[in-house]
Amino acid sequence: MRLREANRNLLLLGSFTLLSVAAAGIVALLDPAPVPANAAPRSTANQVPAHRQTAVRIVGTPFVPNTNPRQR
Repeated sequence: MRLREANRNLLLLGSFTLLSVAAAGIVALLDPAPVPANAAPRSTANQVPAHRQTAVRIVGTPFVPNTNPRQR
């Protein structure tokens, strides 16, 4: 029994998809779980005190998204 050319392409696509999903699943199972982020605040040694921080000056107009494409 021979497959028609259209069915061969579909069979190739399906087999490639299944093999890709299987490979991704195996990698996901073997990959160690990521370490959760520490919920504790950072140490105060790396932070600059509030009274020594310099102010930031913003130059220009604030960004306003154009929600109406016809209006400029």
